[in-house]
Amino acid sequence: MYELKTKETDNSVIEFIENIESPKKREDAYKLLDIFTETTGYKAKMWGPSIIGFGSYHYKYESGHEGDAPLVGFSPRKSKISLYFAPGDTQRDELLKDFGKHTTGKACVYINKVADIDVNVLKALINQSVRFLKETYPND
Repeated sequence: MYELKTKETDNSVIEFIENIESPKKREDAYKLLDIFTETTGYKAKMWGPSIIGFGSYHYKYESGHEGDAPLVGFSPRKSKISLYFAPGDTQRDELLKDFGKHTTGKACVYINKVADIDVNVLKALINQSVRFLKETYPND
């Protein structure tokens, strides 16, 4: 059976942020913590060793694979900051047009620093992702 690697933990979000080597990245992590907390209304939780997540949902795919994941989150990694939004949300691409400097993956949006992006668009992305996941997985 597949074991989900990224699970909610009781590790301290503040302790995690304080251990970020780069002062600039640490500062951005605190800015993002404030933005995500204020926008979602959820308390930040650590997911796995390096993802700061907000809220959670339970998913179940047609394949039978299921698990829990944060509604939205971020991870201040060494090279870039990963922002986690709902995979499969078609409105995300439209919002990203006005987001600022970023690159994208399947579920992630990567930024170098908060100064590169439009914070209002970030809030819209967070709200859209939460809304999309709550509609897609209403069993929570």
